[in-house]
Amino acid sequence: MSDLTPRQFAQRAADLGLADRRSVEQAVNELGVGDHTLDDMIQVMQRNGLVTTLQTEKILKGDRKGYFYGDYKVLYLIGAGTFARVYRAEKGGEVFAVKVLRKRFRDELRELEQFLREGRMGLRLRHPHIVDILEVVPDVHNPFLVMEFVEGQTLRELVRIRGKLPADLALRLMYEIASGLAYASSLGIAHRDLKLSNVLISSDGKAKLVDFGLAALTDRNNPEKMADCPNARAIDYAALERGTGVRKDDPRSDVYFAGNMLYHMLAGVPALTETRDRLQRLNVSRFQEIVPLHERVPDVPGIANQVVQRALEFNPDKRIQSAAALQAEVKKALQILESGATRSNSDNTISSTDSPDEDEIPTNEGEGYIIMLVESKAALQNAFRERLKARGYRVLVISDPNRALDRFSPDDDPPADCVVFGAAELGSLAVEAYNKFGSDEHTAEIPALLLVDRRQTSLIASARRSPTRKLLPLPLKVRELRIALTQLLSGVERRPLGTY
Repeated sequence: MSDLTPRQFAQRAADLGLADRRSVEQAVNELGVGDHTLDDMIQVMQRNGLVTTLQTEKILKGDRKGYFYGDYKVLYLIGAGTFARVYRAEKGGEVFAVKVLRKRFRDELRELEQFLREGRMGLRLRHPHIVDILEVVPDVHNPFLVMEFVEGQTLRELVRIRGKLPADLALRLMYEIASGLAYASSLGIAHRDLKLSNVLISSDGKAKLVDFGLAALTDRNNPEKMADCPNARAIDYAALERGTGVRKDDPRSDVYFAGNMLYHMLAGVPALTETRDRLQRLNVSRFQEIVPLHERVPDVPGIANQVVQRALEFNPDKRIQSAAALQAEVKKALQILESGATRSNSDNTISSTDSPDEDEIPTNEGEGYIIMLVESKAALQNAFRERLKARGYRVLVISDPNRALDRFSPDDDPPADCVVFGAAELGSLAVEAYNKFGSDEHTAEIPALLLVDRRQTSLIASARRSPTRKLLPLPLKVRELRIALTQLLSGVERRPLGTY
């Protein structure tokens, strides 16, 4: 109704209860006598804080409703999702966030009951890293939740602006997220909708979780209904749990999607390929074909990479087992970063400083042997390759331990005569592969070497050694590596020239 006169617009604002009549009259008087346009009136009233942009648009459209939810006056739209809209609202001089169920779900009794039930569940959650739900209003025409208002931005907006986050910041935010998840889990409440847009970053930099389970409005036991569910993350959770053979609402599902969020913060892109196609979302291969984080971010600290890898384990038994365990692992990673104990390239490189004259002379001691290096750090890969090639070895480099194991088939000749697993960056993944390589029947007799930082005491303790399985500490001297390889390969027949 853009044909309103300036006074009619002002009167409409007063009639709707958006501003008291005295303030409206003051605005009209401020405008003064003479010819004035509707835009002139709007500018004065907005400048005086009597109406907001949203309220102005609704008045001009002739809307009679939607200015208040209960006693909460709507100021601005601050977020819109599949199921609800969130408004900045005011009551008694205080600011709140009001979450309103969309009309198409409001008309369905099951969805309405689910919305209110999840809201009441949120009333139980009082934690510094969870947005408080303060009131649940079960109005059948306009059901809404009242929440604390967090001044800031979503984590998705932060990552979009920054591109990717420094490891210490990403880990700190994940620690706060995991803290909220662990608290909720202690009350038997899972999130079920973990994504960057469901984390608010306050103006003082704190992470706060929103929307605990509010999107789970579907029967996850029914694939057809699941495919029709309008919420993408609900489909993702269901597909992961069905693909890994666990019950729905498995607490490790939240851990997996928290890992996806940490990956996204560190890499600037999510681990899971994003698609709007529901059938593709139900395809379990999405969870198995993730580009390793260190390939996207070569300089990612190894300790941060380890947390991501363990959280994103497809096998739920190998995954971090709970939000509390995730919180503990992230805390440990932060302590290592903050103490300066993270390993730089120079810390873990292969050095020849002890005897440069002897170690820098090329030899042919490695002729006829193929060494496979399982290592994710480019600097270590290059140093290892250069040192061993100078001594006649052929070197194969693979960054993923599981891919390395897959290269050894019981039906084929082994692709390498010795496998070197680097645990400085790959951590427990390298140790698990090293142990499996020694226990599998078709690889048990093939020599293997584990390179591990002296400070990785728990990994050292878990590594299983034998006459064909050795450990070497990092930093490593070339002479130590040469001696270890010579000992391990002493009983292995050299390959004829031209066959390797």
